[in-house]
This record gives sequence, C-alpha cells and structure tokens, in this order.
Amino acid sequence: FSKNPENLNYTKPEDQVAIAFGSGIIVDSEKGYVITNSHVVEGLDEINLTLQDKRKVEATVVGADLPSDLALLQVEAKNLTAIKFANSDKAKVGDFVVAVGNPFGLEHSVTQGIISALSRTDIGRDGYFDLIQTDAAINMGNSGGGLLNLQGELVGINTAIFSTPNNGGNVGLGFAIPASMAKNIYLQLAS
Repeated sequence: FSKNPENLNYTKPEDQVAIAFGSGIIVDSEKGYVITNSHVVEGLDEINLTLQDKRKVEATVVGADLPSDLALLQVEAKNLTAIKFANSDKAKVGDFVVAVGNPFGLEHSVTQGIISALSRTDIGRDGYFDLIQTDAAINMGNSGGGLLNLQGELVGINTAIFSTPNNGGNVGLGFAIPASMAKNIYLQLAS
C-alpha cells in the first residue's frame, strides 16, 4: 500500500511506504521467538508486531528458510505465552481446525473449517511443500498465522491460498505448513 492508497494525488515512487500485513505465532516465551512466513517479512526494513494484549513491539529477523517459507523473529517483551505444538503427523482429513490471523489488517480474527486434504505438493509453488489443505477462510494477512486444532494447539502455519484473478480473497482453498515441519525448521533457525 502506498501513503495515498486512494490515489487522489500523485505520489512519487520514492515517497511511497510499503506496509505489509501478516501474522505470527509465539513459540518461545522466554526467548521471545515468533514464527511467521518468510514472504511476510521479506524486504521489510522494520517489523512491528501487535500482541494479543495490544502491546506493540519491534521484532528482528533471526533467520529465514525460503524453501519452506518460514522465518523466525525475536521480540523483547515480558509475559508472553507460547503456543503448544500439536503432532501434525496425526492430523486427519475431516479434523476441525481454526485459522487465526490478521486478514486485511483485521487483527486477531478467527475462522473455522476442516482439514480438506493432507500432503499437498501440487499447488504450483517453488520449494519443499507437504501442505495441509483447509477450507477455513485464509486471506491476505493470515500468512504466518496459526492453523489450530480445537484444543488450541498449533497444527500448521497458514501460508498460501488459491483465489480467483482480481479477487485475492478466500475461495475455500487454503494451505498451511505442517506444525512438525515448522517446529523442526524453527529449532534449526534458533540454533
């Protein structure tokens, strides 16, 4: 988005400010680690997070793994709560899930659905993918947010959607990186 999204006045490219909306999951409350998608933070000079309790904190990128589309951020904040990882290898088609994130900048939104398919590798993206498919609404801004089971455990990291041209919104085909893969990569990036 530019400083002037309505394009009422001409804005020179060098005057434009890019603003990206995305989501993240706190995975280590002591070290302040947050995982998100690498495409959410790629090319950003500054990353600011709004926590559930409305605190705003600055984050730094610890590392990124482009083939998996995961990035590890770190924040300096007290009283964080880390999510518990589910064993995504035990997920089944038909399991109920909720997608948590910031679609279109609407903070802390939750949608519900089911796991529609497992081990999706054919969605036309580069890199290694073994994705969870869901019909829970995932839109722009949900990237990096959690796909949770009904116990509130992390099953996956929202990463991609299929959408119609000119729409950019949800059509019932969303994809998440399995939590087991995300945890493995986060631990590698943290070491």
